Amino acid sequence: MTKLSVNINKIATLRNSRGGNEPNVVRFAKDAQRFGAEGITIHPRPDERHIRYQDAYDLKSEVYTEYNIEGNPIAKFMDMVLEIKPTQVTLVPDAVDAITSNAGWDTIKHRDFLVETIKEFKNNGIRTSIFVDPVLKQIEGAKETGTDRIELYTEAYAHQYGFGNKDAIQPYFECAELANNLGLGVNAGHDLSLDNIRFFKENIPGLLEVSIGHALISESLYLGAENVIQMYLHKLK
Repeated sequence: MTKLSVNINKIATLRNSRGGNEPNVVRFAKDAQRFGAEGITIHPRPDERHIRYQDAYDLKSEVYTEYNIEGNPIAKFMDMVLEIKPTQVTLVPDAVDAITSNAGWDTIKHRDFLVETIKEFKNNGIRTSIFVDPVLKQIEGAKETGTDRIELYTEAYAHQYGFGNKDAIQPYFECAELANNLGLGVNAGHDLSLDNIRFFKENIPGLLEVSIGHALISESLYLGAENVIQMYLHKLK
């Protein structure tokens, strides 16, 4: 079974745009789980333009499924994750001014840094995943870092699928197959939606988890959050 982790960053973006505490990030996370989500994902950034570091702490006692915290492992991020001890930490090489994640790790160039960082998290009982492009040599490099899982960066697939190019799934299939053979768990995320998730799931062997935020929240504006979460769960079966 592929687990659905709901990224709630956009709920925080909406809250921050007006000030105050509506919509309430913690309440939405609790509701998402009640609606069937099997995990909650957040991605705090240094400028706290959506999820705030305090949100990460506030959610700790309320996420009873899987708690996944994504981000660039700068010192402040690492200290927070080590204190909260979520189910999983996903390492993403964000630039400080990036609007959204736009590239995976170069697991070969940054091998030593990733090895040291991942070891610190795993020594504290936190499952690790690293965000990677669908490139075979980067999957091989990921294995050398000691990570538990990879998260395939799916923007290219989603973009091409929107044009009807289903062949865009091929590098993801090949990378997932290699990861499985290397003993790495496979997650995926970025621009996955109700339109493209079923085809992706059906063609990616051993897909353990998808993290979906922007599309899911946008779709919920029209269809309702509970309904949308159930639709994703149905397509992931």
